[in-house]
Amino acid sequence: MTGFKTTRRHFLAGTAAVSGAAMLAGRGLPAFAQSFPERNIDVVIPTREGGGADRLYRSFTSVWRNHLNTDFEVGFFPGASGAVGYQVYIKQREPNAHNLLFGNMGPELAVMVVQDADYSFPGDFQYFCHVDVDPSVLYVRADSPFQTVDDVIAEGKKRTLSVATSRLPHPASIGMLLLAEETGAQVNLIPLSGGRNTIAGVVTGETDLGVLPSGSVAGAGEAVRSLAVWGDENPLPDQLNNAPTVNAHFGTSFPPLISARAFAIHTKAIEDHPESFEILSRTAKETFDDPAWPEAAKKAGQPVELLSYGDLEACNKLAKGMVELAERYKGLLSGKG
Repeated sequence: MTGFKTTRRHFLAGTAAVSGAAMLAGRGLPAFAQSFPERNIDVVIPTREGGGADRLYRSFTSVWRNHLNTDFEVGFFPGASGAVGYQVYIKQREPNAHNLLFGNMGPELAVMVVQDADYSFPGDFQYFCHVDVDPSVLYVRADSPFQTVDDVIAEGKKRTLSVATSRLPHPASIGMLLLAEETGAQVNLIPLSGGRNTIAGVVTGETDLGVLPSGSVAGAGEAVRSLAVWGDENPLPDQLNNAPTVNAHFGTSFPPLISARAFAIHTKAIEDHPESFEILSRTAKETFDDPAWPEAAKKAGQPVELLSYGDLEACNKLAKGMVELAERYKGLLSGKG
């Protein structure tokens, strides 16, 4: 049997290590937090590889790794409008600060509500760093007879308008329902599965109009015309035809109907590993303030005007608002209303 013999040298070395840990703790830096991160950060993305979330994730983490002093590893789990990825993350990943999710807050929270998912916000997970804010836009094809959003509403009072949307549970879909409810217009949402198909549905005349995040509409160029924006401002006026905000034009007070890509973490990890979570949060903010970040986003094709940082509190506020709206329109967003 092999034993371990304690010598004076071993004893002194151990004592020095304990003393060093105590000194770190005395400075408000618990010793166990200093080893974080101990390995690469694993990230679940609930959409396909090569999509918008993937491009934004890669550009952000290419800078974040320099502040966090570790690398990132990613797995893609598309399916059920993002629900598959959330289930994998919440059910199969250990709740610690080395495991994160990067998703689109608005649509994926709406899906959670509409599908009665077996996970919940904020009980199971919380977002702590959104890196962009992309408001929803009402748009028509370039040669549409609708010249203004007022033309759309006027026609919608005469007949039911077909409205293309990338999927029913989506902030843009909710924005259209809110506007229809406010003005008395009649609309029928048509899910066309993804931004590219939703643009095509409008351009080819399959639907009267469409609703999508501003980045997707701006990317369609001169093939479409933007008529209104569900946000505090039009973030891309030159690319979105100087379209007015819905609130400014109609005197409403709708909340921003936005997509926002954000990093999320298990709620249990926040509770059990607060020091590690603080390091994640602090370095994420440092990354957003790093001049290298907008340059990386620009190279990835992301409009820098849409980049926007939000911490745990800001993310929770946006997330709770989206959950409430999704609950309100749950029947219509599920196609059963």
